[in-house]
Amino acid sequence: MNLSNRKFTVISWGITFLIVIALGGFTAWRLGGFSPQAAARVQAAPPLAAEPVSTSLPEDPATPHLASDFAISRALTLKTIIPERPRYNILQHTVQRGDSLFAISKQFSVKPETLLWANYEVLEDDPHSLKPGQELNVPPTDGLLYQWKEGDTLESVAAEYKAKAEDILTWPGNNVDLTNPSFSPGQWVMIPGGWRESKAILLPVTTRGSGTGTAGISGACGAGGAVGSGGFIWPTGNHFLSGNDYFPGHLGIDIAAGEGSPVYAADSGVVTKAAGGWNGGYGNVIAIDHGNGYLTVYAHLSQINVSVCQSVGAGQLIGLAGNTGNSFGAHLHFEVRQGGGNINPWYVLQ
Repeated sequence: MNLSNRKFTVISWGITFLIVIALGGFTAWRLGGFSPQAAARVQAAPPLAAEPVSTSLPEDPATPHLASDFAISRALTLKTIIPERPRYNILQHTVQRGDSLFAISKQFSVKPETLLWANYEVLEDDPHSLKPGQELNVPPTDGLLYQWKEGDTLESVAAEYKAKAEDILTWPGNNVDLTNPSFSPGQWVMIPGGWRESKAILLPVTTRGSGTGTAGISGACGAGGAVGSGGFIWPTGNHFLSGNDYFPGHLGIDIAAGEGSPVYAADSGVVTKAAGGWNGGYGNVIAIDHGNGYLTVYAHLSQINVSVCQSVGAGQLIGLAGNTGNSFGAHLHFEVRQGGGNINPWYVLQ
C-alpha cells in the first residue's frame, strides 16, 4: 500500500470515528443523558431508594383513549344465574307435619284458594282437614284446576268460573291445538284466573236479641248486656299466626297459641255461644255478640271459662287455647263477623 492510500485510510477511519462520537453525543443530549451538566447532577445527587419500575409507556396526549381504558373490573362469578322457567305441569306435594295450606301455597307461589280448589276430594274445601301423608295437587298458576265433563263447552265453563275463554285456550299447559280447539271428557284443564265459591263450613251462631241459633243457646239473651267499643284487641298473648291466614276458603285467622294458653275477649259483649264438642269442626267454641253489629268466634279451645248470656269485658279471660275439633296442632282460630258476614280480622285488630 503506497503512502497516499495509507493516508486516505487513516483519514477515512478518523472521519468515521468522529461521526460516531457526534451521533452518540447528540443522542445523549436528546435523552437528557450525558451532558456535562447532567453528569454533574448525577454525581452530586444522593443515592435514592429503589422504586418499582413501571412497565407502561408514558401517556402520549395525542393518542386517543380506548373504551377499555375506562372499563370497570367485574367480580368473577363461578355460578351462572339461570332465570326460572314458567311451570306448566301439576305437581304433587306430600303433606308433612307442621304444614298448613297457607304455607304450602306460599312455597309454590300460588294462592291458598287455588290449592284448596284443586284438592276438593281430599280437603272438601276445609283447610283444617290437612293431615300428614295426604297427596295434594299443586296447580302451576292461580285459578281453577277443572276436570272436563261431557257436554261442557269452552264458553259455558269460562262463564261458570268467571274466566276468559281465550285464557283457557292459550294457556300453554293445556296444550290446545288452536286449529281445532277441543277438550275430552275426563281431561284436566287449567282455568287461569278462574274462581268459585268455597264450600267452607261456617259455625251457626246467634245474636243476643234473637231466639234462633244452635246448640249452646237456651233462648235469647235479650238486648241488654255489655257493648263493645268497636276496637278489637288481640285475643291471645301472641300477635302472629301459626297456620292459615284469612282468604276466601278460610274466613278467620289461626293465631299462634300453645295448648292451655289464655284466650281473651277481643272486645266487650255478651257470650251467645259456649259449646263443647265437634261443632262442625270448630271444637270447643265461644261466640261473643258485641252489641254494635260485630260478633267474634274463638275455636279449637281446650277449656271454656264463660257461659251463655254472660257479659264480658275486653281483655277478660274466656277460655284456654287447644287442639279440639278439626284442628292440626294447638292454635286459636279467630273470626270477626259484621252484619252476618265474615270480614278479615286484620282490618279491625289493634
